[in-house]
Amino acid sequence: MTRIEKRFEYLKSKQEKALVGFVTAGDPDMENSQQIIAAMCENGVDVLELGVPFSDPTADGPVIQRSSARALAAGMHLGKVLDMIRTARQTTDIPIIVFSYYNPILAYGLKKFHRDAVDAGADGVLVVDLPPEESDELTEGWDKNRFSLIRLVAPTTPAERMRTIAASASGFIYLVSKTGVTGSAGLDAPEIGGQTQTLKSLTDLPVCVGFGISTSEDVAGIAKTADGVVIGSAFERTIEENIDNPELPNLIGHQTAGYKAATKTG
Repeated sequence: MTRIEKRFEYLKSKQEKALVGFVTAGDPDMENSQQIIAAMCENGVDVLELGVPFSDPTADGPVIQRSSARALAAGMHLGKVLDMIRTARQTTDIPIIVFSYYNPILAYGLKKFHRDAVDAGADGVLVVDLPPEESDELTEGWDKNRFSLIRLVAPTTPAERMRTIAASASGFIYLVSKTGVTGSAGLDAPEIGGQTQTLKSLTDLPVCVGFGISTSEDVAGIAKTADGVVIGSAFERTIEENIDNPELPNLIGHQTAGYKAATKTG
């Protein structure tokens, strides 16, 4: 059983939903980013998504775009992201997902990425702009029991397409809550709940919902139907507003704990 599977089984036994936390690796710099990651792991995040900074993050809103720019300016790249995972693995056993666009992985080398990511202790990858029809080149030779490919499903995806996407996914599925980019406001909880139920009827994998979730009330509402809740822009907004604050890791830890408390449905 993979770390991801073990985590979701554990949460199910505790009547809790997963808190999936995203931050851009290396934002605002590698040292502070490592401390932020540690604070999230110590304060309740169930799955950590580490974003690989990219110069053209077309699916991301302004907050995460700026976080990528800061990380790139600090010298961050995919190899250093894997180094950060290797360091985190010394103190945590929670699942860690590499969150990336395809270009950085392609430039790094597909087989080399897989080998180095597994060696570093990563549990999977989510590639924002890689559809199932184009992913065989990346996943050829992968063992899904060692490294998962997390798939995205859009809110406009019809059921048959959901089925196709789910068939090639492993670990969990990330259901986008709405059209637009990350961090945009406005959630329609009943509509999201219906989309979640449809997707869950087509796969046995856990379904985690993200995009636009920023408050504990949002988390509690989504957790009623989803297996997990993904939060990214809200964490990055805290980083952006407190870049020079020495208490930044503690602030992120407190924020993480608040979100985690809202995932407890029992």
